[in-house]
Amino acid sequence: MGIVHAIANQKGGVGKTTTTVNVSACVAEAGYSTLIVDLDAQCNATVGLGFDKTVGPSIYDVISGRCEMTDAVVATAVDNLSLVPSSPDLAGASVELPRMEGSEAVIRNALASVREKFDYTFLDCPPSLGPLTVATLAAADRVIVPVQTEYFALEGLAGLLDTVALIQREMNPNLRISGMLLTMHDGRTRLAEDVEREVREHFPELVFDTVIPRNVRLAEAPSFGLPVIHYDPHCAGSDAYFALAKEVAARG
Repeated sequence: MGIVHAIANQKGGVGKTTTTVNVSACVAEAGYSTLIVDLDAQCNATVGLGFDKTVGPSIYDVISGRCEMTDAVVATAVDNLSLVPSSPDLAGASVELPRMEGSEAVIRNALASVREKFDYTFLDCPPSLGPLTVATLAAADRVIVPVQTEYFALEGLAGLLDTVALIQREMNPNLRISGMLLTMHDGRTRLAEDVEREVREHFPELVFDTVIPRNVRLAEAPSFGLPVIHYDPHCAGSDAYFALAKEVAARG
């Protein structure tokens, strides 16, 4: 049975989707069958892999019971990498999910039909701690937490860790934090160094060794519908995500 990773942080703009797309592509490049499930109504992972926001069926169709997840899986241009696309309609899920019986298990149940088909599944969470993120964490085995190396990025960590602890206690005792990933790191600034030091001091066993740098190629790649390793395989961003993929695999 494959491993399911959620990429989560309630703060937006910290690199969740960039991490989801690029670490998935690196794992797929290593020969593992890999699935991305885009659970953000902004559809950034979907668009970043070259698909239109209107492609369907989408994860919203799965959640709303219109189809099985197997029917929503599409192949991407990357070998061994598949996608369940998102839809702007998913924005309504935060209202609809609490009204559904067993809403906390909706993602877990949806994954049941595809989980054994993929070695790795990566769930791109929305930037909130709402019902959809809770249901996603309840379905995952591991959670990767991107942390931007800027001051305000630190403030939301306590809330996320409290949510993970609650889900472990009430819904998913097998969930564990795979690691915290420092992103958008600008080694030229004192602030980035200070934030990195503080995170590593507070969570010495959790922070990945790999640090994702600020990199123009990483920012450009989604506009071409490609992971960075296919857009520019020799840039600093590609090197960092290949290193991260090795760490993720090593941590299980």
